[in-house]
This record gives sequence, C-alpha cells and structure tokens, in this order.
Amino acid sequence: MAPLELRIVALPLEGEIQEGADLAGLVLAAAADAGEALRDEDVLLVTQKAVSKAEGRLVRLADVQPSALARQFAADYDKDPSHVEVVLRESRRIVKMDRGVLVTETHHGFVCANAGVDASNVAGGGTVSLLPVDSDRSATELREALRSAAGVAPAVIITDTFGRVWRNGLTNVAIGVAGMAPLQSFAGQQDLFGYELRVTVMAVADELAGAAELVMGKTDGVPFALVRGFPYETRDGTARELVRDAALDLFR
Repeated sequence: MAPLELRIVALPLEGEIQEGADLAGLVLAAAADAGEALRDEDVLLVTQKAVSKAEGRLVRLADVQPSALARQFAADYDKDPSHVEVVLRESRRIVKMDRGVLVTETHHGFVCANAGVDASNVAGGGTVSLLPVDSDRSATELREALRSAAGVAPAVIITDTFGRVWRNGLTNVAIGVAGMAPLQSFAGQQDLFGYELRVTVMAVADELAGAAELVMGKTDGVPFALVRGFPYETRDGTARELVRDAALDLFR
C-alpha cells in the first residue's frame, strides 16, 4: 500500500566539500544542525557532486590535451575542446553527437548528456566534476560508514540530474543505490477493478531522487536530504537495475 504521507527534510551544509572529506560525518553534522537524527528506516539522498568532490573526481581543463575529434566538435559548435575531450574519455559509446549535443553511454552504462561531466557547483573555475567511478559502491560505503559512526544504516541513494526521452526539462535520478530495492513491481497484483497488472514496475529510487530535489535545489547548498515514511524493500539493491537492457532499448 502506498504511504499516505511522506516527509522530505533538507540537510544544508556550510562550506565546500573537499577531497577526502568524511561524508558520513558531514551527513551526521548536517542532520544534527537540522534537528534530525538518522533512522534505519530513512532514505538518505546525496548529490553526485558531493560524492565526486569527496572522492576527488575533479579535472582541471587546463591539464587536458584535446583529441582531434574533440577539437573539431568544439570548433563546429563553439565548445571548450578540453571539456569535450573529458566527456569523450568518460564515455563507453557515443549515442548522438550533433548540433552541439553530446549524448553518450558512460562506463557505468548510463545514457545521458555529456557523460555526466559537469562544471556547475564546482569552485575555482576551469574545473569539471566526473561521476563517481562506482556510484553503487560509493553508496554502500557511505551506508556502512553511517552504521559504524552512528549505529544506523538508512538506505542511501546518490542522485544526479538527467534529461528524459520524450519529455522537456530535467529531473534527479538515482545513479547509486544501497540498502533498498530500486524498483517496485506490481506485476500479478490487481487494480481497483480487478485487472491483473502484468508489466507495471515503478522506479522508486528515481522517484525518491526527484522528490528530494525539490528541497535540495540547484543553487542552495543542500547536498543531502532525508525521506521519511516510504516503506522500501530492504536489500542489496543497485542502480544498475534501473538501466534497461540494451536488447530491450529501442533507442540504442
């Protein structure tokens, strides 16, 4: 049964997250400042940018030597060739490269714009952030660090902003998951009129990521959020479960 009420709590953080930062400690401090204590049944949402900064997944564009392909694409569409080169290096496959748009498949299997390479909310200028090497592992390590530090192990979702096929606008999705099933299947259940549902599977991790973004914002310095009241299935879920198999993907 769907919950009748959800509570979403923003956990702001003062200052910039540095490489090597203790994310678990920062989460606990932010929660304490917000007057909250983490619970096992919570879902903790963490931005990709926070994780990437802590893991040192930043690249200075001045240190990047662009390839011929990057220079040509950049020249054609008034782009930074070093930025384009970083995107190409972070890509397993180019899906679309046209009209100034680079849609690629990352080494994780995500299909998104610019392989997740992003210059926003990165201090210093001339620096871009990369996706974590393994977002599921990052989520698992954070969950275990919270268990060790505070004796609680909420589910953890690492979020990033993606576009969507057929739809305008952006939304947050889950790129790393730990401690919960990212999908909820209703197959075999009956609707209100007795019709048996056959293929209905809800991407609950993505829905929680999108909901949390409403309190995290893009310019408000809120890298963490708690969702309370969602009855998730506790297990060793991963964000890879959210990636559609290539054999079933009509857009590959």
